[in-house]
Amino acid sequence: MTSVLVVGSGLGGLFAAVRAADAGHSVTLVTKGALAESNTGHAQGGIAASLFPDDSPSAHLLDTLLAGAGLSDAAAAQVLCDEGPARVRDLIRFGAHFDQDESGLARGLEAAHLRARVLHAGGDATGAEIARAMRDALSRRPIAVREHTLLVELLTEAGRVVGAEVQTADGRREALHADAVVLATGGAGQLFLHTTNPAIATGDGVAAAWRAGAALRDLEFVQFHPTALDVPGTPLVSEAVRGEGAVLLNAAGERFMLGRHPLAELAPRDIVAREIATEMAAQGGRPVLLDATALATTPAANAALLARRFPTISAACAQNGLDWATSPVAVTPAAHYWMGGVETDLWGRSSLPGLFAVGEAACTGVHGANRLASNSLLEAAVFAERAVQALTADAAERPADLPVSGCETRHAAPGASEHGVSHAASADRPRDAGQPGAAGQPGAAETDAGLRARIQTLLWDAAGLQRDGATLAAAAATLAALPRPHT
Repeated sequence: MTSVLVVGSGLGGLFAAVRAADAGHSVTLVTKGALAESNTGHAQGGIAASLFPDDSPSAHLLDTLLAGAGLSDAAAAQVLCDEGPARVRDLIRFGAHFDQDESGLARGLEAAHLRARVLHAGGDATGAEIARAMRDALSRRPIAVREHTLLVELLTEAGRVVGAEVQTADGRREALHADAVVLATGGAGQLFLHTTNPAIATGDGVAAAWRAGAALRDLEFVQFHPTALDVPGTPLVSEAVRGEGAVLLNAAGERFMLGRHPLAELAPRDIVAREIATEMAAQGGRPVLLDATALATTPAANAALLARRFPTISAACAQNGLDWATSPVAVTPAAHYWMGGVETDLWGRSSLPGLFAVGEAACTGVHGANRLASNSLLEAAVFAERAVQALTADAAERPADLPVSGCETRHAAPGASEHGVSHAASADRPRDAGQPGAAGQPGAAETDAGLRARIQTLLWDAAGLQRDGATLAAAAATLAALPRPHT
């Protein structure tokens, strides 16, 4: 029996684990927080697919390529759009309940889509509903789940990934061996000072893959969501709100997106975010306003519509003393989604045999320089399915005398090597990359929290919405001089 280790509990990880179990593999899923903690659970937007008679995969593909600013991998985008409808039907089969109207599945319009093709669940709680359904599907299968288990390093043998070293909640290190590892650890939004991402989105899975020697791709492509509430925590305000008719206003109450792009507020996210940043700079840094006060004919009807259609956003507004049904609310861009990650082929394979990557941790090339709204959940499901098909085919072709069978657990000291298995160190990817700074090194006594805050501020200022070569070079030099964080 082939053993599969899945790292991460967002849609990519959950879908891969469920489908691998269905294919007859022995599956272990580890996640660094609770099983329910993931970016998927925070996804307010929907999932896009050409499920309707007036739509087609080719139309969805065109919108995807246009949003990607000419830098998408066309073959990968074609796979996404062609196979997306089947994966959405899988989610429904697994128990996900999408919003309905009198015609059946309800569909919405989001930015840069020329057709309404986005399914939602619970209004603005699509990710939470999908994750719930997949966790239920997981619970009905013989899958070992280990929560609060952090990926430390990938284990390699003769150039092949054969498992992972993990750290449990009590600080113990263990080596988990497997025939295939599916990396589904999500993105790195927490690298930035302002982000819509939860605290777990720290990019540690992609970093571990890099230390193991995996090829990475498009790391510079970070999507900044145009609209997060300008309150502590910057909670996301889904662009589905703009799809319903909300508009952006500057401090003078003027719609500034008119004339900036033919689609105005529904232009691709990168364009809207940069235009907001430009407008904020012109008004002394003050945030712009999102006006959702006229989506219905009366204030009472508007309040009811917003509460029904966007319950999560309505709750966030109420918690911060805002009544967005009657007054525009201040919004600002925030780091949202990483298009880059572990480079994969069309089947989720990384450059390292035995290592697959799916979801936001992977770079399939689908998104190019800017992700089309609601393509992320779809990508996670489509390429998780393909990764399971590929690892199943690879296992069938793999010589029987190659390691490793059984998702075996071994206790190991950090950096130890046992039975020829290395902890993925190399000359340019040092094993001590996670160790504290040497005595006397500038900032060596700095706390990890302080170091994180410095990095977040630096990246926001130098690698945020507006970038230039000189500023990036100076930031790279600053990063190189920083002390190493504690582990």
